[in-house]
Amino acid sequence: MSKLRLLSTLIGCGIAANSFAMNPQPDPENPTGYIVSRVELKKAEDVQTANPMYAVWAKALETRPNIIVDAIEPKAASNPENVKRVERVFPQEQWDFLTQMAKEKAPEYTYTRFLRAIGKFPAFCGEYTDDRKSESDAICKKSVITAFAHFSQETGGHITKENIWDNPLGLEEWQQALVHVREMGWSEGQEGYITGCGQDDWQNKRWPCAAGQGYFGRGAKQLSYHFNYGAFSEVMYDGDATVLLNNPGLVADSWLNLASAIWFFLTPQAPKPAMLHVIDRTWTPSQREIDAGIGYGFGTTINVINGGIECGEQNKTKGQPVNRIRYWEGLAAHYNIPVELDEENTCWQQMPYGSLNLNGATDVLYTNWDGNWKNHADRPDGASFECELVGFQTAYSALVPGDYEKCVTNFYGSHANWPEVRVVEKIDIIDVDPNGWKANAVYNTGERVVVNGVTYEAKSWTQGDDPEQSGAWGPWKIV
Repeated sequence: MSKLRLLSTLIGCGIAANSFAMNPQPDPENPTGYIVSRVELKKAEDVQTANPMYAVWAKALETRPNIIVDAIEPKAASNPENVKRVERVFPQEQWDFLTQMAKEKAPEYTYTRFLRAIGKFPAFCGEYTDDRKSESDAICKKSVITAFAHFSQETGGHITKENIWDNPLGLEEWQQALVHVREMGWSEGQEGYITGCGQDDWQNKRWPCAAGQGYFGRGAKQLSYHFNYGAFSEVMYDGDATVLLNNPGLVADSWLNLASAIWFFLTPQAPKPAMLHVIDRTWTPSQREIDAGIGYGFGTTINVINGGIECGEQNKTKGQPVNRIRYWEGLAAHYNIPVELDEENTCWQQMPYGSLNLNGATDVLYTNWDGNWKNHADRPDGASFECELVGFQTAYSALVPGDYEKCVTNFYGSHANWPEVRVVEKIDIIDVDPNGWKANAVYNTGERVVVNGVTYEAKSWTQGDDPEQSGAWGPWKIV
């Protein structure tokens, strides 16, 4: 398999913070607030997401309207091209072969719903336009089989061939995927997995729990907790988090039971890459990841999913990773999926991502925005009025359109003591009289005024500071 040569080179935060002009002004509608220009915010965002990988990630998370997805049926001529590819490399009979046990135990999973889940995301099994174009089918097949290896662990029967009482067909364990649509011991109407619900924090402001609902595991990936239901709902329903927060059962009883897994498969959780990009090699491991044993292969997909409790030397013989690897090896052998020389099926030799400190690495990209707390002497109170990319989860994603602006305005209240900011299309600055200082005017660094025949230059942003009374430590200097 060829390798896409896209280096994940981080744009330095120091450069990003000073490579564009920010001109915050007092908010005429709020005596304690400020206004910033939407154009300036867009420039600030673009500088920090200039690396080509951000466009690749955003492309991978593009979705089709549900009205198109709902029309997908096996062998329909109108099916999207990526769906037709799946039908070609993984037809109905192969689905039936791997889900024989599921037909009785979890009929909510169907081939039609599988195709719709894939149809929602054009990047899954999509056509490559670079030097991997001829490998599009092979990458698609490997992606599907990788997903099924994890399905077999997350929702599988785990019944040995020798147990003919519970496994009368003598199915291999890797043939027993998707037999649970809801987490064992849970049913609709039960309230649970509501840890953190109702707290006064950004997670609840963005993804508020609904009274009486349970956010236990549902679907092929066993989606759990309100913040995951809310984030998934935003993707499925044009930014509306409340659809699945109010009705989480849809993740079990509709094609969302498989779409939730495809969404996870395509979503990077920086600094962890998207599973698809491990498989198709869009991702290039950083030097620190290489030093931590993290490279290409099925083992890294385990690390992405659950590395904290399944990877590392201490978990070498643990049941979950051992199962995943057995299922992957069985499926790969059955479907003739080649394993490249530089690919590892295991992750016991890898440091879990949660234990890997990538802060400061210059070849790692992050996908969450947080307030930039660096001092800017030329701006009100030294505040930056910007956000920066960080290596931990926040309320704002660099892959969600509009989230940068929400971060700067502290939309979900996640930045304590952050300036009150309102975004406007255009800022009309009070004209500066070159022949006199005005107490109500805003002066930015470098601007000059003349008072009683003396020219003063602003050393920093200032308003209301009389140049004649400024002194050596004030915001004005005599030119």
